[in-house]
Amino acid sequence: MLHLTLRQLQVFESAARHLSFSRAAKELHLSQPGVSMQIKQLEEALGRPLFEQLGKRLFLTEVGREVLRASQSVAQQLVDLEDTLNDLRGLKQGALTVGVVSTVSHFAIRLISQFRHEHPEVRITLNVVNREQLLDQLANNQVDLALMGQPPADQDLESTPFMENPLVVIAPLGHPLAQQKDIPLARITEEDFVARETGSGTRSATEAFFQSHGLTLRAAMEMNKNEAIKQAVEAGLGLGVVSRHTVILELAARRLVTLDVEGFPIRRQWHLVHRRNKHFSLAASAFAKFVLTRANRAAGFV
Repeated sequence: MLHLTLRQLQVFESAARHLSFSRAAKELHLSQPGVSMQIKQLEEALGRPLFEQLGKRLFLTEVGREVLRASQSVAQQLVDLEDTLNDLRGLKQGALTVGVVSTVSHFAIRLISQFRHEHPEVRITLNVVNREQLLDQLANNQVDLALMGQPPADQDLESTPFMENPLVVIAPLGHPLAQQKDIPLARITEEDFVARETGSGTRSATEAFFQSHGLTLRAAMEMNKNEAIKQAVEAGLGLGVVSRHTVILELAARRLVTLDVEGFPIRRQWHLVHRRNKHFSLAASAFAKFVLTRANRAAGFV
């Protein structure tokens, strides 16, 4: 019988996922020698190496790949056990990890606040990342639910739309185009834009829209936060494309305006996303139902 510990499997899974002992150490708040020792003990118990180093790169051996699959299976079974125990207790306690793209973060915080008001004992972790990072977290089962734009069809995910997410062109109040109507799309390609970073859903959707018209967006600056983009646009550094939900306060205060541009707003939707066939805890089921039935009310639309 193998003499393994859950801690050894946890450390190995992190190192195998990152293909880096140092990144595993950082993620688990361990020293790098501590990670090396745990993996060495695991290899000794198995009698086979789990990693091989070729040049400066680390790779999993065939045995390492099998142990990774087993480690992830064990970790998921423990999560499922915890969820089942929480279900037996009802929503008097429980844990939930929600991942959101940064565009949704302002709304997600308001939604979670209302959910927590009804279920105060549920512990919620909120991960705010860009689209590519969130898809990676879904693939690695690091979040229970995600709020984002429509995910790729080729991934093992299920998604349900729950709210409109129109993308608009924003400009400072005194911009020369602010008073114009029906601005040709080709005209604003002459302007500098403050764009989201590559990997952002907003950036991808905007570039795809321009490319479908044979045009290219002139991204003079990149920023990874909507708040930074709004401030940069207000300072006159360029135009921006953001979700209308993120500029409600600035439009009301007349710090920014939306431009009347051909083809805008770009019609998109936010989706509730999870891995296909994922076991839902009672907390996750309750939050999913809350999102799908109460999102518009939480946003102040009804």
